[in-house]
Amino acid sequence: APHPRPGCTTMSAEWLLGWSWSLDGLRDCIAAGIQSFRDCDASALAAVACLLLLFVWYCYHVGREQPRAYATVNALMQSAEANGVQNGFAYCHSAECVRCGHHDGLNQKLYHNLQEYAKRYSWSGMGRIHKGIREQGRYLNSRPSIQKPEVFFLPDLPTAPYFSRDAQKHDVEVLERNFQTILCEFETLYKAFSNCSLPQGWKMNSTPSGEWFTFYLVNQGMCVPRNCRRCPRTYRLLGSLRTCIGNNVFGNACISVLSPGTVIAEHYGPTNIRIRCHLGLKTPSNCELVVGGEPQCWAEGRCLLFDDSFLHTAFHEGPPEEGPRVVFMVDLWHPNVAAAERQALDFIFAPGR
Repeated sequence: APHPRPGCTTMSAEWLLGWSWSLDGLRDCIAAGIQSFRDCDASALAAVACLLLLFVWYCYHVGREQPRAYATVNALMQSAEANGVQNGFAYCHSAECVRCGHHDGLNQKLYHNLQEYAKRYSWSGMGRIHKGIREQGRYLNSRPSIQKPEVFFLPDLPTAPYFSRDAQKHDVEVLERNFQTILCEFETLYKAFSNCSLPQGWKMNSTPSGEWFTFYLVNQGMCVPRNCRRCPRTYRLLGSLRTCIGNNVFGNACISVLSPGTVIAEHYGPTNIRIRCHLGLKTPSNCELVVGGEPQCWAEGRCLLFDDSFLHTAFHEGPPEEGPRVVFMVDLWHPNVAAAERQALDFIFAPGR
């Protein structure tokens, strides 16, 4: 048999010595640890044991807990279509309706959205929004009964039931220049009423008396594609408006029809960040809008601007032969809401958020 080489023998001996040294070190380390444990004070060991048990319990509890689901702003804004009540102000007693139920989590959700916006963009210019969300309950509960927005109140905005046409001059002029275009598309739509009681695309709203129909192009920030295709020129017109609210749940655009003998019950709108614009399309006699106790009459081809967070109502007491009162309604930004605030509010109140 061949003899092992001297170099290999030397390496094996060195490796065995090193391994023996490592075992001795490991044994000494373990012995030292055991002695340290024995020397510890019993109360300190008990405290460590309690902390360890608490940590294990916490991990188990968090692991079992279901993620907290925020109610989306859009879900809170959508009125339940219960008992034939749609689109709005009428109290439907649904837990999902922001106007009819109490949502303790709404402010928390809004603050979460604001924080997310500020992280992406900036806190600059967010003072009023932050203040409004932080003190929303106080604002809504302490407002005088003449103005009580039901969802969100932005503090420090000038308040008045009506606004002059110059408040949103550009958009008022665009709408009035296109009066005939909007009227023609309405008349085409309205012909369908001779064939059935409620044509497709129209909604009937709850009223104490009479009939109130609406045809939405934009409903709570969401385009209604089928309706927009039936009024293409009117829908395109919305894109030329500078202050139209089109990207959050407070934005609407629709044709609103009151039949003779109709009264809309007094109610409040959801927020003061918008002004509602009515372009008169058909305005019979004895028709009035009353906002904050002040009556105004519509005029064909003219815009009427008002803050619907004030208590308001409308009625048509004209003779049947004069036909319905018809307006094109669109929500515009309140002129004193700054550009940075508009961007943030679009983010916070985005449909589906």
